[in-house]
This record gives sequence, C-alpha cells and structure tokens, in this order.
Amino acid sequence: MPVKMCDVTARVFAAMQNLDITSLAGYPQAEIRPVLPSLVRMSLLSPLDNTESSMESRKQILAVLIGIEVVNSIVSYLQVNYHELENELKKELQTRLKTVFFEGQHDYGLQTGIALGFERADVARKVRVVLSEIFNLQQQVSEQKPAVHSEILDDGIYLEEVVDILCIALAELPSLLNILELTDALMHVPTGHRIVCALVANFPDCYRDVVSHVIANCDEEGVDGKHRLLLLMALSEMNPTQALANRSMCVDMLKVPSFMLKLTLKHPEDLTAFLTGLLLGNDQNLRSWFALYIRSSQKRKGDALNLVRVELLQKILHITSNAAEIKDFNLQGAVLLRLYCALRGIGGLKFNDDEINALSQLVTSCPQATPSGVRFVTLALCMLIACPSLVSTIPLENKAIEWLQWLIKEDAFFCKRSATSSSLGEMLLLLAIHFHSNQITAISEMVCSTLAMKIPIRPNSTNRIKQLFTQDLFTEQVVASHAVRVPVTPNLNGTVPGYLPVHCIHQLLKSRTFLKHKVTIKSWIFKQICSSVRPVHPVMPALVEVFVNTLIIPNPTGKVNIDHMHRPFTEAEILHVFRTSQLTFITEEFPLPEGDELAQVEVSCPLTAQLLMIYYLMLYEDTRLMNLSALGGRKQKEYTNNFLGGLPLKYLLQKAHQYHNDYLSLFHPLLRLIISNYPHLSMVDDWLEEHYSLSSASEASKAYEVKKELLSQALDMLKTKPHLAIRVFKRLLQLPPESLAQYAQLLVNHMPDVFEKSVPRYIKDLYNDLWLRLNAVLPTTFWVLSLKAITSTKDSISRKTFVNESLLEPMEVLGCPRHVFCSPYMLVILLRILKGSLAASKTYLNVHMQQKQVLDKNGLVQTDADREELKTTLIASQESAAVHILLEVLEYMANKANTRVAKLELREIQGIIGTYVHQVFISEPSLAKLVHFQTYPKSIIPMIVASVPSMHICIDFVHEFLNVTEMDKQIFTIELTSHLVLNYSIPKSLGVSKFCINVIQTTLSLLTSSAKCKFLRNVLPAIVRFAETFPILADDCVNILMNTGRSLHSQSSLGVTTMQMPLTESAKLCSYRDAQWHIIMIEDAFKALVSAVLQKAELY
Repeated sequence: MPVKMCDVTARVFAAMQNLDITSLAGYPQAEIRPVLPSLVRMSLLSPLDNTESSMESRKQILAVLIGIEVVNSIVSYLQVNYHELENELKKELQTRLKTVFFEGQHDYGLQTGIALGFERADVARKVRVVLSEIFNLQQQVSEQKPAVHSEILDDGIYLEEVVDILCIALAELPSLLNILELTDALMHVPTGHRIVCALVANFPDCYRDVVSHVIANCDEEGVDGKHRLLLLMALSEMNPTQALANRSMCVDMLKVPSFMLKLTLKHPEDLTAFLTGLLLGNDQNLRSWFALYIRSSQKRKGDALNLVRVELLQKILHITSNAAEIKDFNLQGAVLLRLYCALRGIGGLKFNDDEINALSQLVTSCPQATPSGVRFVTLALCMLIACPSLVSTIPLENKAIEWLQWLIKEDAFFCKRSATSSSLGEMLLLLAIHFHSNQITAISEMVCSTLAMKIPIRPNSTNRIKQLFTQDLFTEQVVASHAVRVPVTPNLNGTVPGYLPVHCIHQLLKSRTFLKHKVTIKSWIFKQICSSVRPVHPVMPALVEVFVNTLIIPNPTGKVNIDHMHRPFTEAEILHVFRTSQLTFITEEFPLPEGDELAQVEVSCPLTAQLLMIYYLMLYEDTRLMNLSALGGRKQKEYTNNFLGGLPLKYLLQKAHQYHNDYLSLFHPLLRLIISNYPHLSMVDDWLEEHYSLSSASEASKAYEVKKELLSQALDMLKTKPHLAIRVFKRLLQLPPESLAQYAQLLVNHMPDVFEKSVPRYIKDLYNDLWLRLNAVLPTTFWVLSLKAITSTKDSISRKTFVNESLLEPMEVLGCPRHVFCSPYMLVILLRILKGSLAASKTYLNVHMQQKQVLDKNGLVQTDADREELKTTLIASQESAAVHILLEVLEYMANKANTRVAKLELREIQGIIGTYVHQVFISEPSLAKLVHFQTYPKSIIPMIVASVPSMHICIDFVHEFLNVTEMDKQIFTIELTSHLVLNYSIPKSLGVSKFCINVIQTTLSLLTSSAKCKFLRNVLPAIVRFAETFPILADDCVNILMNTGRSLHSQSSLGVTTMQMPLTESAKLCSYRDAQWHIIMIEDAFKALVSAVLQKAELY
C-alpha cells in the first residue's frame, strides 16, 4: 500500500542543485524520496563521458539507491516503451481536438475502477492512466471548465507514484509535456503544489522559470489564486536562498503583493527599508500598484498586510520602550515616521487604536539636541499635521500640546546645537502664520516637501491642529513680535534647505500682520539683504516685492485705519551696500543714522546685496508711479534721479546676466523693470558689446594695475611718444571693469587731445574701446563727464532742461562745437550719448505725465488728449531735430571735402550718421516721414539713400509730398524719389515714378516762364534717372523734354509769356538768353537720356 509522500526539504533541494551526492547519502530515505526519479534515471543512463570522475559520481548515486525498495518500481517505469506510448497519446490528443465532447475512457480499461485498478494495473497502463488524467485536466483548464475530481491526482496516497511517473515522462516525452503547462494544470488540483514542488526538485534548473511563470500568471482574486500562493510559498521554503530574488520578480512584474510581503517578513530587519522603497521610490507605477493593494487589502482584511502591521507595531514599541538605550533612535524613529506617513497618505491605511497610541508615543518623544534629533522632531511635527487621527482624542491632544510647548521652550537650544541651516522655531512660526491666514495649501506644500512625499491634506482634517496652533500656542501678536527677533540667516543662498526666517517674514508681510500690530521690519529686511550670497534664495525677490507693496499700498483691503509705520530704505542705507563699489558716483552727501548700527552690518556678498537693493529701487519707483492715484495725496519718499544715476545699474545688470543661473529668480524681473523705466540703461549696443567686455576681462585674471602717474604721462605725450600710450592703453584693456573705473576721470579729461588729427589712428581705436568699456559699466554720470570734456566752454552744459540732473536734454547733447561732429571717434561717442538721452527723455516725459496728473472735481484722474499730443509732438521734434542736425553736419563735411583725406573722413562720418539714421527710422518709421516732409539739403540725398538701408520705406509715402503746393518741396520729393527708384527698382517704384513724371508734366504746363525754368533746372537730372531705372518711361520723358523745349523756344522768340503782357526790349533779350540756356540744358538731358537708356546694350 503506498505511503504518504513527504515534502521536499531545503537541504535536499540544495543538494540536488549542486549534485551533492555525499549530502544526499546522509539524509533519511523518506526525505530523499521525492527526488528518487531523477537519481534512478541518472544511475541507469549511460554517461556522455567515461571519465573517472563521472564513474565515481555514478557509484555514489548507486550507493545511495541500494537498499531503497521503491527504486525497483521506478526502474520499471523507465523500462516502458515510451516511443509507442507517445504515438498513442498523440492519437488521443488529436481525437480530443477533433471531437468537441470527448469523454474518453475514464476507466482506461480497468475492470475494478480507476483507483483500485490503478493499484493492480501493470506499469505501462499506470503511466498511460496518469498522463491521460493530466491531458484531461489540461483540456478542462483550457476550456475554462470546472476541474473534475480525479481519484489519482487528488488523493495524497498516490502522490509518490504520480510524481515518479510525471518526472520520468517529462524527461522521456518532451514533445508532449512541458513543466510550465503542467504547473498551470496542476494548480486546479488540491495537491498540485506538492506535485509541482517535487517536479521542480527533480529538475532544479527549472526553478526560476517555474517561479516567474507562476508569478506572472497569478491573480490573487482568481479561482486558482490561493493554490498559486501556496505553490509560491512552498517553492520559496524549498529554496530559501532565492527568497529575495523571488521578491524582486514580484516587484518587477507588479504581481502577487501578498507573497512579496510574506517573503519580506522572513527578513524583518529589511521590512522598513523595503516598504519605504516601494512607497517613496521613484517608480510611480510601483507606488500606485502597492497603494492600491493596501486599500483593497484593508477591505478584505488580508493576512499578509496584517502581519506586516503587527511587525511594524512591534518595531515602534521596541524603540519607544528602549529609546535611551538605542544609539540611533532618531534615525530609526525618523524612518518609521516617514513610512507611516506614506502608508497613511499614499496607501490610505487607516490606523487602529494600538497603532495610534504607539505612534503618538513615538511622535511626542523628546530626543537629544543633535542634527538627527532636529530632523526627527521636524518629521514628527509634519506627521501631526498629516495624520489628524493622532490628535483625535482629548488625551492624545493634551500630549501633543505638551510636546509642542516643549518644542517652543527648547527651540533656542535646538538652534544652537543642531548645526543645521533651518530651525524648528522658524518652521513652527511659519506653520502658525499659515494657519492664521488659513492657507492650508501652503501648509500642505510645506509638509509634503519636508516629508519628501506628495500626500493629500484636507482642510477639514486640520481644524483641530489649526486650533492648537492659533489659539493655544501662537496668537497673531506673538507671531509678529517673535518673528522680528529671529536672527537673519547668515550667508543665505538658494542651496540652504528647510524653512528659514525669510519664509516667515515674507508670509507675515504678505498678510499685513506687522502693520496690524505695529511691528517695524525694515531693519531685519536690510540685514537679510546684506547677509545674502549667491545663488540668490528664491524667496528674497518675493520678500522685496512684498515689502515694497507694503510701503506703497499698506491697506489693499480698504482699511484706512492702518498706520503707515513702515519706512523705505534711506539713501545712507543704500549707499552702505554700495560702499565697496568703485563704479558708484554719488557727489551728494547723505546724513548717516544715529549710532553705529549701520556700520555693524556687514555685507557678505556685495554683488548679491547690490542686485537686491537695485531691484528694490526699481520696483519701488515703478510701484510708486503706478499707484500715484491710490496714494490719495499722501507724501511718499522719492529717490532723486541724480541719486539713481550715480549707481552702477548697467554693470549690475550685466553681472546678473553673466551669472544667470545664480540670479535666475532676480534677473528677469529686474530686466523688465529697467527696460520699462530706464531704457537708456539697457540699450541694444550695450548688450551687443557686453560679451566683449566681460570675456576680455575674464581672460586677464591677474592683470597688473597701471599707476595714474604713468597714464597721465602717456596722455600728455601722445604726439611725441605714442608708443607709451599704446602700451598703457593695452594694459588698461586687460583690466576688469571694476579696476578700470578708477581711471575714468583721467581718461575723459584728455578726450579732446586723444582725438586730434595728429594723433595716430591706432591710439584712437584703443581709446574708443576703453570708452565703450567704461560706458558699459559706469552710471549715466559718465555721459556728463564725457560731454564736459569735449565741449569748448565749461558752462556750456551747466543748464538742465529737466529735473533729472544725471541725464542731459537731447538738444544740449547736440549743442557741441562743430569740430566734435567732424571727428569720427567723437561723433560715435556723441551719438551713443544722444541715444541714451533721447530714450531717457521719452521716459521722463511719461513719468512727468503720471506725476502731474489732471484731476476732476471728484478727485479722479482725468485723461487729457491735448497733453498726450503735446508729449508726442515734443518727442518727435527732438528726434527729428537730432536727425536734421546730423544731416547738416554731413552737408558741411561734403562741402569741405576737397582733399583725399577729407573725402575719406567724409565717407567714415557718412557711414556713422547713416547707421544712426537707419536705426531711428527702423525703430520709429513715422520719424522718416516727418524728416522728409521737413526736407533737408538736396546735395546729401544720394549719400543718405546709399548709406541708410531703411530708406526704402519712403517709397510708401513719398507720393503724398507731391500734393504740397510748395515748389521747393516738390523738387525735393522728385529728386529723392529718383534716387530711391534708382536704388530700389521694384514694382512699387515704377508706380511712384509714373506719378512723379505726371506731376512734372502737369507742373511745367502751368508755370510761368521764369518759374518753369527754375523747376526744369532742378528736375532734369531726376527725369534722366527715372528713364534710366525704368526704360519703359523713356517715351514720357522724351515728350516732356520736347514739349518743354518747344514752349521755351516759341516764348523766347515772341518775347511773351503765357501769363504776362509783352516784354520790353531789354527784358526780351534777357528772356531769350535764359530760354536758350535752358534749351541747351534740355538738349544735354536728351543726350544723357539717349546714352543712358537707348544706347544700353542690355536692353537689346
């Protein structure tokens, strides 16, 4: 009678894996019974090699098998004719496929029933019965039918024989049987997991394939889910060394979480780390899968999750009861706190009473004042907010209040000893601020960033903890008074983690708490600005913005009873930040505050502090101007333009751009403010030259500075020893802008001497580079110094049209001696200053319009179209006047250009002026129309058309000027149009040319003889150019010449005009001579037209 089969033990499986026959020989027969089929088959098969080692192994196997009775029956199974059996089974399988309802021979020819017959049947019949039962089971599984009870497979008494037969059949019939398919079929049999384990033990190389296959196809909710879990646990116990590898497969496939947890529980020391990795790792799919399992397992009350909760609870109880003895209590406690927060927030785990009490005990622990202790308490504070069940009862609430009060008392101790960049007090303060302003979203973001996980915090769940903070611990007045006493963060930068005092102050300013309780905050903000370093902390620009809004608009909600007790920074405080800058030019003295409090404030990073202060100034002025009407007549501090003009705004803006990554949150708003309110500090030319100045300065890391005496000597001896000036100028160009600024006054004073004609051109080029380098970094007062140097008299620019002392009125910039315009280098400098003054003038007029607003009877701002029109007219007149002055300079130079050198200078100045005119025409196309309507000397029209690429825009509106009745403007327009069409022979030019020729023809027919001669004398060259550009107009041009010539000839012969009485004899003679002279001009024009058009080979 068969006996019940024992399960495969771990040591037997390990011996089979390593083929350790010696170990197997020492195990009991019952223990090695499941693997006997493989051992018997190995002993009977002929070896592939006849080496001594293989023969010795075979002897060892035979020694193990001797004395075991069941070996003989296994040998008999090996003697079956499997080839014949395979053919029969294949026929049976084909019959199963052809017949939909295949019943088969359930008795398989056994007369006494399957079970009894199986025991009495011969060996071959037994093998056939077992395999047929397997095939029948596989068919039922594939057709998703409920498995029929099998006496052979279900009863445990036949397991040994079934395993023996299946092991041998798997080896002998590989085309019919597959261990993975066999595993799927046996999962529907109660003892299937034991059979599969025995099969895997006989074929240990299939272990990983079977495990991965079962995991991949396991559904815990399915019909065979429990059987597959039993199989996986049995396989894991059979091979415990692969437990962690099996767990990894579950994680990779996102399958069988219960099996995964049970494997983890076998290594409890790894439980916390493993669960933390699942919930807080970077794999979002893994996190979602495990969180879904936690939620669904709570409803089903899964045993694996409950076992995990019990184990975690024991860990909490262990560390809380032995807190004094555990060295890394803070670390272990912090890890458990984060894990429970993740289980609650991400997995939706609902704590039971035991867990709540244990967690409350852990959260309210009082660790030692170490960095890890601060970290633990910070996490505990966040867990109180994230898990409201920890304060759900009165005892728990009282315990939390006591712990928070202990935190408040011990906060100074923690700050002193923690050596961290953030303080518990600051976090408590910021939480209280957010609770007072009911900003649950901000609290949620703070808690999530501290815990390093995204968990939901609902507003209604924080009501109790909010009440603790706002009523029992931190009232609003306590928050305001405590915040201002918190010391500033030294060396504050963007890499400092945690919640800092600057967060608290920013939020309190934003909620107007300081104003409400009359707490001054200016000194604290000033100290924090001075203590900031790069990279700038992202909250600092926001802090400055909120501070400025508080200064300008202290009562946004309409509460008029709020006292305006905040004060802006004084000029002395601002200059304290700039005291180390060599680029600051402030001539005015400002009184220092009483005491030496300002002197004790040290600036940690001058560049960062200066940028923040510049941002404050720009934002303050912009906000003040935007809210003039809201001030209601209240006097607000105003920083003078002279003060702002002495600060190195351009240099700081370029530095912020150079270190763009360090000042990412500051550069863009600062650039927007400067472009809007101070466009002369951010001109296109400065940005184009910025890379040159910064890169060349960075290349010379350690250039030697030049003594001022040597520079003065070089400037005095420019003509006699130019090589000395060249060497000194080259050395200066290697210096960074900060060091170069100290020579600005000396260099500017000698500007007229450098640009004299006798000075070598190379020296002028070097000096021009030096001036541009200084102009890129120095404040606008540098322009005033330059203009004072190039003007002949000292008092020529002492008068200012605007209140803005640091900027010049555009017309005063152009009020220079003539020799300045005749020098190409001085003209470049003058035009650079002119561009800035025009931009500043435009901004000043806009500011003036805002400051001098017109109010109606009700005190509301009244729009005045006349004032706006006057402002637009003034700006246009300034810009057009500048262009006209430059065009007159070009005419003057053209008249004086008699020598080759003078012509070369004219060509250079023509290019400089043409570039400037081109830029202003492109930036303001309406200016081109205004300038040409006002006209300018005709002699420079060819030069302007050739040197100004944007002149083509005049083709769009030049025909409008021909409607003017003034002959001079008509002549100017026709002359200009002829040069334009000659340079831009486009289809639109042909239409304008036809219109001009029609105007010429009409005008000549209406004018008197003298007027006709004057008009003809000026338009003849233009007619030739029209015909030269468009030969199709040659006939019209010839008709004009012939008709006009005939008219003049006949009138001169008769001595009369079309509109006058007969002339006297002397007048007749004079008229005849003029007519003959103009006839000769017409003939010359006809010759030119013929040579330019009719004799042109390209036309034919």
